[in-house]
Amino acid sequence: MQPLRFAILDMYEGRPNQGMRCLRELLVAFAEKNDLALEIREFDVRLRREVPQGTFDGYISSGGPGSPLDSEGSEWEKVYFDWLNGQTNANIFFICHSFQLVCRYYRFADVCPRKSTAFGVFPVHLLEAGKEEPVFEGLSDPFYAVDSRDFQVIRPDQEALARWGAQLLCIEKERPHVPLERAIMGIRFSPYWIGTQFHPEADAPGMHQYLQMEDKRQAVIAEHGLAKWESMTRQLEDPDKIMWTYRHLLPAFFKIVKEGSAK
Repeated sequence: MQPLRFAILDMYEGRPNQGMRCLRELLVAFAEKNDLALEIREFDVRLRREVPQGTFDGYISSGGPGSPLDSEGSEWEKVYFDWLNGQTNANIFFICHSFQLVCRYYRFADVCPRKSTAFGVFPVHLLEAGKEEPVFEGLSDPFYAVDSRDFQVIRPDQEALARWGAQLLCIEKERPHVPLERAIMGIRFSPYWIGTQFHPEADAPGMHQYLQMEDKRQAVIAEHGLAKWESMTRQLEDPDKIMWTYRHLLPAFFKIVKEGSAK
């Protein structure tokens, strides 16, 4: 039996993170549940300018730190997009920082700094296309996800989206009383490419461990207040919130990749 082959493009620039662990664990759990052989290769894009060589069944381009604007024109971005431009028929999932990079590079929407950091567990609201999106199957409206970003994707370019046949899938929490445009939280870029501005790979144990670190606890309290920190820790215990998203969203993408590899 041929193994299911996945490439993870690591955008974390060598920084400590929970994202890569979560992606590995999700893939291993999916392979075990479906009795599949699995091969995972990881590529350090930003430090070593590595991109996949050869063909994989599926690709995940991770989240990462820093500005998705300041790296424009950098050597690692040139390597990344030279590779990506040749992968239009490859199943790729883009997470957070990678999602922002793709939106900026292909001009799907504006990418700009937020007025303040978004960090925590937030509701995500489905748009009409999102309700029909196979990768979102099993999610409620709204569903809950981990958000951690200083930047945002807003003001979609309808002409650019139409050229690709792209569809907006979901937006951040609707707040009619706040005069700020809602950020786009997910896009189906093409029949093969999809991405989210939130972290579908985030799990409750990892987030809980992160929030219990004294420096992180103090940083969240200083930025958002004690009530916010307490609310976030409570929400991590709710099985219908981020763990539901964790168990459904990326595994649905993996299922699509598996079915495509069997053809």
